[in-house]
Amino acid sequence: MANVSHPRGDITSHPDASEMRARYDRMLGGRDVALVDGPVFLLGLYCAVSPWILHYTTSQPPLATHNLVIGIAIGLLALGFTVTPERMYGLSWAICAMGTWMIISPWIVGTSPDTGVVLNNIIMGALAVVLGALCAVTATRSTPRA
Repeated sequence: MANVSHPRGDITSHPDASEMRARYDRMLGGRDVALVDGPVFLLGLYCAVSPWILHYTTSQPPLATHNLVIGIAIGLLALGFTVTPERMYGLSWAICAMGTWMIISPWIVGTSPDTGVVLNNIIMGALAVVLGALCAVTATRSTPRA
């Protein structure tokens, strides 16, 4: 049987060291955006359940359904950012668009919404715009250039 162990204590002279280093750099390359993935997911989760937390399912049924769908979409995007970041970070701007839509949706989807519903959607929308922009800017900054 051949002896394939490396005799020295350091790995710098190993024949595959440069390939392993490049693979490690590729794997961790875009993960500085990972700190945004969790808050984006939590925002989507809150958006989905907020009609039941704030009790406007009976007064604004179309807006309750709207927030559920938008919250699920934001949560799925956040999960996509975590699972396949190199493919999904191009969609970071979609969260900004959904946040903008969340800000104006109470007047378009809802029927004479009260102040609590409006403030809830404005705060969620503003957070989505900020987190989406942060995610998009960080992803474009950390993308390796060829």
